[in-house]
Amino acid sequence: MNVRVFIQTMIALASASFGLIAALAWNEAIKATLALLGLSESLAGLYTYAILATVLAVVVLSWLSRLAARVGAETVITREAD
Repeated sequence: MNVRVFIQTMIALASASFGLIAALAWNEAIKATLALLGLSESLAGLYTYAILATVLAVVVLSWLSRLAARVGAETVITREAD
């Protein structure tokens, strides 16, 4: 067994696991915030939550893509404007 492949696989699995934990934490935080604003049960609240989650995902992925480009790593998302 190749040790390098094993370590890369473990890093990928750990990253995905911690990403899921962080996503669940953000999920609960956004739900609690919408509940405080009185929007948690309404259709407007559901759309607000969906929009916030989408914007957050786009911002974080864009930031990570730029960071990866700075350090010379390959990214899945490429910018066509460059």
